Amino acid sequence: MSTTRSAPEPLRRGAASRVLHTVAVNRPRRLDRTLVGGVLALTAIGTVLLAAATYEPGDPESPLAYVERHLAHVGIALAAGAAVAFVDYRKPRAYAPIVFIASSVLLALVLSPLGQVVNGSRSWVALGPVQLQPSEFAKVGLVLMVAMLLGEPRDGETAPTSRDVLFSLGAMAVPLGLVMLQPDLGTGMVVGVTYLAMLTLSGAPLRWIAGMLACGVAAVVAVWWFGLLKAYQLARFTSFLDPSLDARGTGYNANQAMISVGSGGISGTGLFQGEQTAGRFVPEQHTDFIFTVAGEELGFVGGIAVIGLLALVLLRILRIAAGCEQPYARLVCVGVAAWFAFQGFINIGMTIGVTPITGIPLPFVSYGGSATIANMCAVGLVLGVHARDRGFE
Repeated sequence: MSTTRSAPEPLRRGAASRVLHTVAVNRPRRLDRTLVGGVLALTAIGTVLLAAATYEPGDPESPLAYVERHLAHVGIALAAGAAVAFVDYRKPRAYAPIVFIASSVLLALVLSPLGQVVNGSRSWVALGPVQLQPSEFAKVGLVLMVAMLLGEPRDGETAPTSRDVLFSLGAMAVPLGLVMLQPDLGTGMVVGVTYLAMLTLSGAPLRWIAGMLACGVAAVVAVWWFGLLKAYQLARFTSFLDPSLDARGTGYNANQAMISVGSGGISGTGLFQGEQTAGRFVPEQHTDFIFTVAGEELGFVGGIAVIGLLALVLLRILRIAAGCEQPYARLVCVGVAAWFAFQGFINIGMTIGVTPITGIPLPFVSYGGSATIANMCAVGLVLGVHARDRGFE
């Protein structure tokens, strides 16, 4: 009996040794603590702002229900981001087509009976008790797929060929087309800008970049000329030009957002002390308009802190991209940086009247499980690149 009991022990020790060896080999050799710190700081600030934006003192059971759900999302997102960073970045590259196809299938499900309409856009899909916004995960799939197509020149080539660009264009057209069918103009713009940034810095022939810009301008003109925008989308652009024309209608969001930001002054009214925030005058102030809470309750100083932290995150990602030796790794970082930069610019800009209202969240700050998880996975990709790309050894 003793022999029977002791026999599995060497096997267990052998299995444990193999696991530990695998962990030792695959673990990241370097961690960009500045990037991690910037992301965690933005997440912490976003959690505090969410509490101020959604606090319901009249609810005795759960006055901070949104915060509780957000913390659950953050926990899942951190675990997912850490898992992505832990894996050698060359493995996600090998699975890029699978990730891309899976995210595209989820996007297509949005247009099926499983899709749900929110604020005039069919952007959500219900899978049992779970609600997902597939367009957020499609950004990750797009970055991986385009980086694979443009970041692996064929034998004898030092830059993407026209064939590579055509394949990447086809890959970009899939999520872009599905997103525009929802319709979700804001996410469509993020997809287009992210792709253009990756194409520009991939070393592709200049004629393709010029052609993309020309097609973009032509598409904007065609959409406007032929009236392809939905009524609510057109109203958003019209109110952006002059919110005072319909201050109680289409210009309401823009007006209230600017009032909230302006009322904070230099140092703000203090957390949970903002009249605009407490009165819920700004719609969706926990998601698309979270920056108005920062502007009112933390003031100019708090708003600049949020912008500064986002700029720090972007600069670190671009620094990692500049140090990459492998084109694929560099393009992954460029795609993530372009995604965060454009989305942050549009989100903050629409709260201060600089950009039209398009309904996209502020990275790491806005409430939203799908966006939070997708953002953290993107950061995990960058951290994985920094840890293992040979340019950093």
